[in-house]
Amino acid sequence: VGVVKHAHHEFDIDKPGKDSFELRAAGATQMLIASRRRWAMIVERELDGEPSLDEVLRDLDQSSLDLVLVEGFKREQFPKIELHRTALRRPLLCIDDPNIVAVASDGDPGGAGDLPVLDLNEPQSVADYIATEITGTATGSGE
Repeated sequence: VGVVKHAHHEFDIDKPGKDSFELRAAGATQMLIASRRRWAMIVERELDGEPSLDEVLRDLDQSSLDLVLVEGFKREQFPKIELHRTALRRPLLCIDDPNIVAVASDGDPGGAGDLPVLDLNEPQSVADYIATEITGTATGSGE
C-alpha cells in the first residue's frame, strides 16, 4: 500500500541542524537520505500551481504497490471515501461530488443518499470496504 497526501502549505520533513537540511539549504535540489531500513527523497521544485494527482503518482514506484490511498486532492476525479466528522457541522461533499463512493463518519451524517456510510471509529470496517468494494479482495479480518 502506498499513500499520497496533499499539503496545502509549505512543509518540511527535515530539521535544521541535520546534514540533509543543511545540504538543501546550501543549494541541493535533490536530497536522498538512506539507511538499511528506509530512504526518503526531498526534491526542491517550483511549480506554477499545485501538482496534479497524476503528476504525483508518477513519482511512486507503482510496480511494487497493490493500492494507493490518497488524502486530499478533492478536486481530482478518482473513487473517494469522504471523511465526515459530525461535530464540525460541515456540509457533505458527496452531494456535489459523484466520485465519492462512500462516507466514513463518526455519527449519522444525514444526506448521504444511497452511499454506504462507514463507521469512522471502526478502521477495520473501512479497510474491509476498501478491500472488498474498491480492490475486489478481502482483508482477512475474520482470521
